[in-house]
Amino acid sequence: MPSSSLPLHSQHQRTYHENKFVYPVLSRRSKGISIGVNLNPDKICNFDCIYCQVDRREESETRFVGFEQLLAELDHMLKFVMSGEIYQDPKFATVPEALRRLNDIAFSGDGEPTTYKNFDNIVKEVADLKKKHQAHDVKMVLITNASMFHRESTQNALKLLDENQGEIWAKLDAGTESYFKTIDRTKIRFQQILDNIALVAKQRPIVIQSLFMLVNQQPPDAAEIDAYCDRLNEVIESGGEIKLVQVYTIARRTTEDYVTSLSSAQVDEIAEKVKEKTGLTTEVYYGNAD
Repeated sequence: MPSSSLPLHSQHQRTYHENKFVYPVLSRRSKGISIGVNLNPDKICNFDCIYCQVDRREESETRFVGFEQLLAELDHMLKFVMSGEIYQDPKFATVPEALRRLNDIAFSGDGEPTTYKNFDNIVKEVADLKKKHQAHDVKMVLITNASMFHRESTQNALKLLDENQGEIWAKLDAGTESYFKTIDRTKIRFQQILDNIALVAKQRPIVIQSLFMLVNQQPPDAAEIDAYCDRLNEVIESGGEIKLVQVYTIARRTTEDYVTSLSSAQVDEIAEKVKEKTGLTTEVYYGNAD
């Protein structure tokens, strides 16, 4: 299922007016408005992905999460979006009618959200605010690199997500350790990520989000995509459930200039191979290369 891009899809600033932690975006993958919750305003992340738009070489203005301020910002943002007032803002005035819906509250931002030490507490408070605004159909989405699923606090948070229209979007950008290290630039072992994805997929259906790109003008080769499909099949064979694979490419400016987006045809080719080798449902999201 292809998704075309609009200009707003490339504008995912993690601030909004005076807000420091909560921001609205028009999301390709959400097919509507997503309210982002940034738990890493200090820009610290245990991955340093080559395609990330966050420049970790720059000093951040905000170093710590103000818990009460975050909740106040989210309380106001839920009302702002659900009332439709957001579309009076010139930035969102051109959002097509079909996309004028609040799809989710997403834990995302400038780093890995599950590294936040009280992640389960913040998930509970956000769930309570969702109930306060009677936003029963609004999802709570965790966009994650899957590095902290083994933590007790993360497991507690995932259970809270399960109870509140939650969805896990776990990153998997590679099929081999070497390519994983090239793309995600982390000291964490690839096998730990794979084990964590399998662990969580056995507990509830998850979404896999996979970003593929040109690195120095070269796409991932056929062997890498075959290995990636093998990793997906291993999750399924272990008893895990993957309800969707999002195959996408770069649509926003990255901090590394040697990283660029695939063509739509290249994205389609990868998605077709995933469907052929795994039988999983895929969605494709194109970039800016065409």
